[in-house]
This record gives sequence, structure tokens and C-alpha cells, in this order.
Amino acid sequence: MSSTDATNWQQEANQCLLQGNYDRAASLYEQAIAYGTSATIASEPDIRSHYWHLGLMLLLQGQEAEAQMTWMLGMEEGDPEQIENWTKQLIEVLQTEAERQEILADNSVAWGIRQHIREINSTDINNLLHLIQLAIKLNSFTGEELNSLGAIETLQSQQLLALDSDLLMQVLRLVLDTDPLHPSSLEFAQACIPYIGEPYIFLDILILTSVKIAYSSRQPRLAASFLELGLSLAPQNPEVLIQLTNFYQDAGEYSQGIETAKLCYSILQELPEKVFANHLILRGLMVAAGEYWAEASSVFARHESLLQSLFESQQTNLDPTTVVRLFSSTFFLPYFRDDIKTNRRLQNKVAQICQSNIQKYGSDREPQYRKRKFSTSKIGSTPNRLKLGYLSHCFKRHSVGWIARWLLKYHDRDRFQLHGYFINAQQRNDPLQEWYVNQVDKAYKSGLEAAEIVEQIEQDEIDILIDLDSITLDIICEITSLKPAPVQVTWLGWDGSGIPAVDYFIADPYVLPESAQDYYSETIWRLPQIYLAVDGFEVGVPTLRREILNIPSDAVIYFSSQMGFKRHPDTVRLQMKIVKEVPNSYFLIKGTADRESIESFFTEIAESEGVSCDRLRFLPDVAFEEIHRANLGIADVVLDTYPYNGATTTLETLWMGIPLVTRVGEQFASRNSYTMMMNVGVTEGIAWTDEEYVEWGIRLGKDATLRQQIAWKLRQSRQTSPLWNGKQFTRNMEKAYEQMWAKYIQN
Repeated sequence: MSSTDATNWQQEANQCLLQGNYDRAASLYEQAIAYGTSATIASEPDIRSHYWHLGLMLLLQGQEAEAQMTWMLGMEEGDPEQIENWTKQLIEVLQTEAERQEILADNSVAWGIRQHIREINSTDINNLLHLIQLAIKLNSFTGEELNSLGAIETLQSQQLLALDSDLLMQVLRLVLDTDPLHPSSLEFAQACIPYIGEPYIFLDILILTSVKIAYSSRQPRLAASFLELGLSLAPQNPEVLIQLTNFYQDAGEYSQGIETAKLCYSILQELPEKVFANHLILRGLMVAAGEYWAEASSVFARHESLLQSLFESQQTNLDPTTVVRLFSSTFFLPYFRDDIKTNRRLQNKVAQICQSNIQKYGSDREPQYRKRKFSTSKIGSTPNRLKLGYLSHCFKRHSVGWIARWLLKYHDRDRFQLHGYFINAQQRNDPLQEWYVNQVDKAYKSGLEAAEIVEQIEQDEIDILIDLDSITLDIICEITSLKPAPVQVTWLGWDGSGIPAVDYFIADPYVLPESAQDYYSETIWRLPQIYLAVDGFEVGVPTLRREILNIPSDAVIYFSSQMGFKRHPDTVRLQMKIVKEVPNSYFLIKGTADRESIESFFTEIAESEGVSCDRLRFLPDVAFEEIHRANLGIADVVLDTYPYNGATTTLETLWMGIPLVTRVGEQFASRNSYTMMMNVGVTEGIAWTDEEYVEWGIRLGKDATLRQQIAWKLRQSRQTSPLWNGKQFTRNMEKAYEQMWAKYIQN
């Protein structure tokens, strides 16, 4: 037979392979290796590649045993060196076909072929990586494959000269996108380190994964573990350190979080970055609280100086990431002082700088909405329902989530169409979040990409966008700065954001003083009674008992439950003066902070005021809010914080019928409890000075009859108070929305 004939039949066999006619291709190869002469094909039993291809054709027909026997037959009579070469040839044939099947997206077939490659060479790392990749594409990946296939063990051998580093990074990214929480995922990432060609690719993968783990899965400690791998390659990478700072602080590793923030500050040189890094230090100190307050005060003074320098420098070309981070740089202002004029001035200036820069790098973007002019007589009619967009990352088991639900529950669907924008909610399993999803006409669960969310809001043609988070989430600020809706409102969050693109800030007659509009860039829209309302709270079974805490049954119990950064030393000192003057009284302290630091902090102040530390009890957090509320029942009097009052905690206290002592100030944060108490008809416990705060605390502690009278008023208020009337509150908000829209279309 001529060489041309040989070429022709092999071309035919290859064509049959491409057409999926594996049986015909197998027949051709069988004739080629058979002894004797076919009418068209000469016998070539010594050409080993025919065996490899015949076995492949059999494998593609599902005849695995026959395929393996064919390959073994081809290996017969070979010496070790020949067998080694033949094995390489066989793997090349299988590898080529596996790649072809992957191009065809026939991943099941490719998986089967690569499993045979693995049986032939179990340490072929590139093949193992492809198998992991295929498992992910086939949706069969469980995370166990990283070990069961031997990929991690093979990588750890560190003898892989032929490893495809690009493939390794592709597979790492896929693995971490698919199941970053599996224990083997972290081990796999660690095993990749010796083979990193370009550190920034690896770091990028780690950063994206860790952010997802920390904020979507709420596992900051695991997120930190991933980023710690990056430190071995880039110990002073600013982005790694910034994210690590947040993860450490959120995981309760306070000292490490503070030290990492300080390292960030020392590395970053540009003024805007210094502002943000200083904020990270401040955040670490405030979250740890307690003994860190003294240092926090010093860092806060430096922060104000940095902010002033920022204002004077006329920053107009800031990096987009830096701009977004600057939004939160003023977060702790109201925790340090009750100064509405100064605090709002700083807040408004930062927000203005950020918005100007955001709109500059988005200057090619044209707002998609247009003024929809129609008469006010049509407002509320079904064909022209106002489209309301509620924007938050707190539609879940969160203080905002517990409070906001009544508004969505009672909305008039004949007059309003509701859209919910659930920020960073893609992988969260939260019953309250699912409740919110079911309350809106359209729910959009997103990650942390502001541009995508802005586009969605514009596509939905939202009329009024209501932001519930203010500066507590920088992505929200970026979204509202780009003005995706013609009317934008801030409600319920930290305070007004100061962003010029936000039109209104929801308040009431009490929560802001009459002069407040002088200090806000937003128009303050005052509802007639209260700026929020709930129908009540779910209450579980209490886990606290006096005997467990070693407190006598006739003792007076003061209670305070707040985050550590609300524990201003001056207010704690006032609280100790109260405890000192009320015999047989105890102080229960609950809230997230560095436990050792907070205990030392309270003990030191108590001793300086002549209060024995035996009268203090430090309580751990409980798993569920329902239990926390039930445990409030152990208290005789709750002592509020200042200059930043409680909000949800005040609502819960009043709902449980417990007297409250609050110090009223001039800023929004120091008037929350005031407006709530005024709306339940209880003025006993409202203090306008430090002296009154102490006086009310002592009086309520000593006067059991007065406490009973207040408790009775609070129980009665459930039937009469605007605070406990979610439906009426919703009607007031809806009226406000319609008036806002009417003003908009008239302009």
C-alpha cells in the first residue's frame, strides 16, 4: 500500500472522529493493526499510535475496558524506555481529544478522558487542574475534589516544572468563586503560592474572594485567613492591608486590626488616602472601645486636621476607589461630640468632594430619567403608580431591617409600585431578607458594583429612590451621587449623608431642632409625629435571671446595651454617679467590643467614682434579637448613651415597658430617644443637661412607684402612640412621597 493510501485512510479516520462516527474510525484502526492485508489498508501492527487511537475510539463509544485492553496490547513487548515514550504518546493523544471535547463544550466526555489520563499519570498537575475545572463546569464540584484528585498534594510536592501557571490561576479563581467556604479552598490557595508568577493576579483573586467571604458570608476571620496568604508575597500591599484591617476588626481581633490600620497609615502617602487610613485607625479604636478611648480622641483630633487639609487642597482628580472610601471618613463625628454645626459642616464638605469626583469620572453618563409631567390629580391612580425604590444592605436581621419592615408591609399597592435593591445580598440565607423580597413588586439582589445597581434603577424608571443606609455603606453613597432617580431621599440611616444629589432627609418635630436646616444640604422633610414607627417586636424566652448573675431579688438593676463605640467616657462617668447614689443597685453592661478592654474601662471609671466593681455585670451577646429583647425584662431602668443615643435599642426598651433615662442634645444622633419618648407620652427620664441625666437616673432607681407608673404608660401607649402605629406612619410617608413628586414635576 502506498503512503498516499495510508494518508487517505487516516484522513478518513480523523474525519470520522470529527463527525462523531467513532465506530467507523475504530474499524479503520482495527484493520491497520490486524495481521494480514485488508483490501484497502495494509497491516501496520507495529505502529503504536494506531493502538492509542483505536483505544480512544472505543473509549468514546463507552467501551472503557476494551479501550484499556487495547492500550495495554500496544505496550506489550516494550522495554522500560519504550514504554515510557509510548505512554507519553498515549497521553498526548488523549490530551488532544480532551481539549477538542472541551472546545465542543462536551464536558462529560472530556472529564472521562482526563480521568483516564489521571489513571496513567496521577501527578500530571495540569490534567488535575483541568479535571477540577470540568467538575465546576459540570456543577458536580463539592470541594472534596481538591484532595481526592490529589491536586493539593501534588502542588505541595513543589516539583512541578511543567505546571501551567495561567491555568493554575484560572482554576484558583473558579474554585474560590464556586465554594470559598470549603476548608480545602484555603488549603488549595496556600498550595498555589510557590508557583505564583505574577503576584498581583494572585492578590486580586484573594482580595475579591475575601471581600465576598467577609461581607456576603459574614465570616471575617476566614476572609482574613485568605488575605494573610497574600502577605507572604506582598507584606506591604496597601489594598491587602486595608481589607485585612476591616476583617480583623470585624472578627473581634481588635489589637491586630488597629496595628494593621497603623501600618496602612504609615505606607499611604497621598492626603486622601491618609484620611481614609486614619479613619481605619479610628474605626479600630472605636470598635474595640473601652481603654482605647483616650488614643481614639488623639486620632480624632488628627482626623479633623487631615480633613481640613483635604478641603484646602481642592481635590478634583481622586482615584475612584479612594473617593468611594472617603464617604465613610466622617462616620465617628457624632460619637465624639454633640455639635451639629461643626459635624454637619465637615460631613457636607466631604460628601460634596466625593460627589464631584464621582460625577467627574462618570461624566460621560447621561441620566436616563426624564421629568414625567402629569397632573397632580393623577397621582395615586393605578395607571400612574409612583415607582418607589428602596435601597439598602440592611434588609435582613439588622436593626434597620427590624424597623423598616412595617413601611413596606402597609404600602398602598394601588398608588405605589415597590422595587427593592438588596445590596450585597447574593449569597445570604436570611428569613427576614426573604420576607422583604416578598414585599416588593420587584426585587434586585446585587453584589457591590455600584454601576450595575445604578443601571438597574434607571432601567426600572424609579421615581423616588429611598436610601436607608446613608454613609454606613460607601457603595450606597456612590449610587446616590450618580442620581439614578429624579427624587432621592435618605431615611432611617445614620443621619443625612450630605450628598448634594440627595433631595430630602426624613425627620420629625423632635429628632432635629428647628434650626437644623441651616446645617443640612438636604431639605429636611418633617413628618407630623415621628420619623419611624413599628407595630412591635418579637420577644423570645429570657436567658438572664438574677440568681445567675448573683444579684439580690430586691436590688435595682440598671441596664445598658450598646456597641462599644457609643460608650463615651463622660457618659459612663455619669452612669457611675447614678449607681453610686442608689443603694443596692447593679449595672448590667452588654454590647460588642473588646471584652477585656471594656471591662477594664468601666471598672476604672467605677472605682474613680467610688463604685465597687462588684456592682458591675458584663453580659455576652446572645444569638437572636428575640432573646435580647426578652432579657431586657430583667432591668428596672435603662441608661441611654450620649452623644449618640440608642435607636433600635430605645424602641425595644420602650416596647418592653422599661423606664429610660436619655440625655438630649442638638444633633440627630442625640435626639432619637427623645422623639420616641415624646411620642409615647413619657417625659420622665428626658434630661437636657448632664445634671438632669444623673438626677433622673437616681430618681428612677429609688422610686419604684414612679417606675411602675412609667411602665403602665408604656403599656398603654401600645394602643395610642404613633410610635407603635406602622400603618398610620406609612400613610404619612406616602403623603410625603406624593408631595415630593408634585414639587418635582412642578419645577
